[in-house]
Amino acid sequence: MHRSMDEPTGAAGLPAARSHPTVRPWPPPLAEAGAELPDPAVLGALLRRHGWQRRGGAPGRYGRWTPPGSAAGATSLLVPESAAFPDSGELIEEALLALGRSAAPSARDVLVSLAVPSDEIRWWREVPESAAGAAGAACWTEAEELRSAARQVLMAGALAARGRAGYHGARHRRKARAALDDALIGPGADGRSLTAYVPVASGRAIAVQLCHALHATREAVDYQRATGGMEAFDSAIAAGVGRELTEALIALVRGSEGARIDLRWAPAAGTPDGCPARPAPVEFSPGDLPALRAAGARYLRDEPAVQVRLTGAVVRLRRSGPRGAGIVRLRVLAGAEVAHVRVELDEEAYRIAGHAHLVGLPLRVEGRLENRGGFRRLTGASQVAPVQVDEAERDRLMKALQENVDFFEEACAGEEP
Repeated sequence: MHRSMDEPTGAAGLPAARSHPTVRPWPPPLAEAGAELPDPAVLGALLRRHGWQRRGGAPGRYGRWTPPGSAAGATSLLVPESAAFPDSGELIEEALLALGRSAAPSARDVLVSLAVPSDEIRWWREVPESAAGAAGAACWTEAEELRSAARQVLMAGALAARGRAGYHGARHRRKARAALDDALIGPGADGRSLTAYVPVASGRAIAVQLCHALHATREAVDYQRATGGMEAFDSAIAAGVGRELTEALIALVRGSEGARIDLRWAPAAGTPDGCPARPAPVEFSPGDLPALRAAGARYLRDEPAVQVRLTGAVVRLRRSGPRGAGIVRLRVLAGAEVAHVRVELDEEAYRIAGHAHLVGLPLRVEGRLENRGGFRRLTGASQVAPVQVDEAERDRLMKALQENVDFFEEACAGEEP
């Protein structure tokens, strides 16, 4: 779905290709000759966002910036106020080189945001202090819990961007994962925070949806805790709230003393329509867990089944004997936003499915896609019929049949796969 910034890419990850940071700053394209340099206003905004301090400089011309914390005396950047001055390009290039050489963790965050204009989503998770925490580190379990919860939050936002539903289940997941392919995730220096960089070009809709959904969830939880009513969670579906988001927030908060999610828009892209320029951080505590759990159960229970007419390739057949009804598994090609469905067919429909499988033809079937099991089961199947396809598609389906021929042979023999 997305990759960590700590993962090596290309030849840079090989020992033989390592180079000294003063020779090969990261990321190279920003400082290469002829490359388009970032807007000085964008660089200044990112430096301020990541805790850098402006310490003097000629008013109206340039500012001198130093990193936060103990690294403040090690690096100093001279950043022009605008690109109108003759030496502004040279100063920006020097600032990028200095950022590439800086040991400050925030320097890398700034460079990432410059390399690919991205909305930033940050998670903080407060956990009981331990010996490792006192030394500035987090244990493996804590770090994995935070990373897993962050992934779930991003996936919930990507699903909501595809469509509003109290419970998505298996629906839309392929396209939601694809929308997050370009997202980057980087851990904080303390091990208890995490930042996701969601590119504006491919993920702005996800960031906007999360902004609305997180604040709607916070308001619904507050309403439930104050009145005991769940009505606010029903109306929050329109803002992108659903079971996937409540489950993600439960995973984020569980075992902690509280968690916070903060969203910042990419300075180069500006503020999206309908959103505040600086969204307030959203916080959740262990006291919110009962409301979140009740909402998740409500969303799962109330999401209706969907009447569909889908087309799919038969990938598995099973029945208890040589005759009678059986179970067919279809790889969905069209008609529903799920990867596979399980269908129970009567004897005649099962025979049609078997013949379609043998000759490499997909099957068309109507029925109700049930939310039980995550919208992976079709009930009330009817209008079962093979579908004619072109030769290229038929050859591909036949190849898939040959790769899984053992399933069909076991099904014909009446054995359980």
